[in-house]
Amino acid sequence: MKKFLSVLLTAIFLFSITLIPAHGARDYVINSPYEEVVWSGENAWGAYKGNLHTHSSLSDGDMNYNDMVKEHYRQGFDFLAMTEHGITGKAWNEEPTRLPLYAYQTFRGLRATPLTDEEFKAITEGSYPVDGAERGRGMTCVTGGNELNALTVTKCHVNGMFLPEHVGDNHLGYENNHECAVRLTDKAGGISFINHPGDWIPSPKLESVSDPKYVNYFSDILLKYDSCLGMEVFNEKNAATPYDRVLFDNVLMSCLPYGKKVIAFSNNDAHFQSHVDTSFSVFMMQENTVENIKETMQSGSFFCVTRRLPSHEELGPATDLDARDSGLPYPEFKEVSVEGHKVTVKAVNAYNIQWVANGKVIASKDIEQSGNETTYVLDLDSVEGAKDFLYIRCQLLGSGGCTLTQALTIDDGTAPLKYEADNSVSAKLQRFWFRFCSLRLFAIIKVIIDDLK
Repeated sequence: MKKFLSVLLTAIFLFSITLIPAHGARDYVINSPYEEVVWSGENAWGAYKGNLHTHSSLSDGDMNYNDMVKEHYRQGFDFLAMTEHGITGKAWNEEPTRLPLYAYQTFRGLRATPLTDEEFKAITEGSYPVDGAERGRGMTCVTGGNELNALTVTKCHVNGMFLPEHVGDNHLGYENNHECAVRLTDKAGGISFINHPGDWIPSPKLESVSDPKYVNYFSDILLKYDSCLGMEVFNEKNAATPYDRVLFDNVLMSCLPYGKKVIAFSNNDAHFQSHVDTSFSVFMMQENTVENIKETMQSGSFFCVTRRLPSHEELGPATDLDARDSGLPYPEFKEVSVEGHKVTVKAVNAYNIQWVANGKVIASKDIEQSGNETTYVLDLDSVEGAKDFLYIRCQLLGSGGCTLTQALTIDDGTAPLKYEADNSVSAKLQRFWFRFCSLRLFAIIKVIIDDLK
């Protein structure tokens, strides 16, 4: 009996050792926003190209309202939201709200003419011709979008989405105060995301987007309002906001311990025709409907794409990338799936696949035949330091652009922290300073001084 017990205890001990994860990592689950996506087969979901941040002659754009809608249709977009400054979007064939602020557009020869009922029907059904032939698939009209804080020189812009009609109309906003727009959207029952955050930071340099002052500023808003989903990582040509990917990683790491997942957004912020083929999103959906678009925004089962990206020493590309209006196919994810601690991605039109965790590149693979489908399996049990990761995300680089996944978060069962606003003396002084800087006269004077410098 003693020998039997000795053998039994030894066997139990050895079996328990085999259950210890590699590198001393705690056990965890990888949560993917793409978990429900059906990638292939008869019931495969569609990949829908769309844009949720767009302007026209109705506000400060340089393209007639109806022409901007038609241009997105011509360039193959599957859904579109017109989000004029301070004007909540209606259906494209409805007479839009007009603000006296933009009356100057008439003197420039621009008109804010809606689509005719016939044009609207043809575009939303897909029968409207492109190059003389029916396109064959419709473009979904997303209403209720508004780029809030319309008249702010500090560009503290927030996209309010799915707002009731006229809510947000003529909302001029306050300088250096994203929260007022987020709060307005929240009270109206809408959802929001922060536009081009790096364009608001006074000095959008690489070191600035890692400054705790700015990281905490955005994190506090996202933690305070569940309806504020995230921020843009790509905007237009990424010229004024070249490091928003880095800012996103920093804000994400700040929010995840509290259980808040930050969603990345990508939009062309089109004001000109040349902006249309710059940045956009690819939504994975069963069907191209407004309801599914809203649900996908909240779940994060979509990808961020840009055609132009400045170089970055670590995150890439090695040299500045510009594939606007080139006709080159953008990099695409054909599958993102999780099994245990392994993540499998299948991709096309990419010359490099890269994995990022906690803001650092943890794995990379070059691809010789970028046009062929490539499969890459990341096994976190073989990655040093994986026990400390909060999330992982994948990035594709190709001659036609750059495409990012959302964050796949790491859940080890630890209860999230409870968010509480910082009411220390220093925090109160900082909030007072922000309120002071929100005075429009102060902001205008500062802009003039900076320009003179």
